[in-house]
Amino acid sequence: MNALMLSWQRRRADIVRLVCRRLLFALPLLLLITLAVFALAALSPFDPLEAYMGGRVAELSQAQRAQLSASLQLDVGWFRAWCSWIWGLLRGDLGTSRYYHQPVAAVLGERLPWTMLLSAVGLLLATVVSLLVGLLAGLKPYGWRDKTISAIAATLQATPPFAVALAAIAIFALWLNWLPSGGVSAPGADIEPHSLAIHLLLPALVLAVTQLPWLLLSMREAVVDAMASDALQGAKARGIPHRTQVWRHIVPVALPPFVALSGARLPELVAGSVVVESLFAWPGVGQALVQSALSLDFALLTLLTLIVTLVVVLGNLLADIAFVLLDPRVDADG
Repeated sequence: MNALMLSWQRRRADIVRLVCRRLLFALPLLLLITLAVFALAALSPFDPLEAYMGGRVAELSQAQRAQLSASLQLDVGWFRAWCSWIWGLLRGDLGTSRYYHQPVAAVLGERLPWTMLLSAVGLLLATVVSLLVGLLAGLKPYGWRDKTISAIAATLQATPPFAVALAAIAIFALWLNWLPSGGVSAPGADIEPHSLAIHLLLPALVLAVTQLPWLLLSMREAVVDAMASDALQGAKARGIPHRTQVWRHIVPVALPPFVALSGARLPELVAGSVVVESLFAWPGVGQALVQSALSLDFALLTLLTLIVTLVVVLGNLLADIAFVLLDPRVDADG
């Protein structure tokens, strides 16, 4: 018991050092990313004044354009604008969205919960299906079931997310008329739990399908490797029942690499969420990210990019911590 306690204490200390190292690395990374957003946006061919005026900038005189650009601080250099944004961020001022004509905090408050709901349901569906189907494929490798599952996964991996979304809308919304094609409720209707669940189902399924292939194939490979291990061969020789072999010897060995890959797939989850939200008219931050990029809405674009990067960094960190906790052989401080 004392040995187990000492081992856990050392492991906990290693995890704390891992977290500190990652956070120290993340801070300058996030700062550089915000700087890059301002620099790259300054090179964009889009006219932020045109986006702000909704295509009516031609109606303004030259003097009116100059006055409006000065009031919106469009006439300052990108580095000066970045410094001003950083200073406001440090003071708790997230700025004002030029496109939505409201504070950035209000835009996030309205849209972030919708993105979190869609992403959580999509990731949960993808994880559960990947675990079960990958386990089924790996338990009988190179058989007809494994070949069929692997072929479907490879086909889905080669299909762009927007194509999956458009095909789902065409089949389930337009042809079969089983599910709505977008939004969170019927036009003009209040948002209710039952209606929300129906409207959530199709975009969540599409998002899950876009994340499924790599997770499924990773689980399948991990199961195949676990089945070839000496520990499992010894369990077979001792006559341990097949169900016990699966849940006590195969799954615990296959789970850590699957968890690690789940964290590494977060950037693809974010990208898929942006596509799905845009095609299904889902009122999340994905649409806001696209619109802020097209209109060069610096305050909103930079903060959304910052949030996306932070989600990826923290997601990978949590996945690595889970990997360490699930597999005692992994060196947490390595």
